[in-house]
Amino acid sequence: MQDFDIGTVLHAGMIATFKMCAILLIAPLVIGLLVSVLQAVTQINDSSVAFLPKLIASGASAWIAGPYLGRTLTDYMHTVMDSLVAIGGQ
Repeated sequence: MQDFDIGTVLHAGMIATFKMCAILLIAPLVIGLLVSVLQAVTQINDSSVAFLPKLIASGASAWIAGPYLGRTLTDYMHTVMDSLVAIGGQ
């Protein structure tokens, strides 16, 4: 396998990982920010108040984005397997 091929596969893997993680982390981040602003405005300083909304947002984002995450992982694995077949054919 040439160095360019290894770099391409690793780059595609990092991009796929970033896409999958970003989708799952953006919703709790936004909800956490909103809850923090709400806590600052109302002067409620309880750490457990932010837990449930972030948990719900994480679950909802995973449920909504599940098909996209599966398709992204499947596309990446097809790319890797195609590269392996191309290497074996040389």
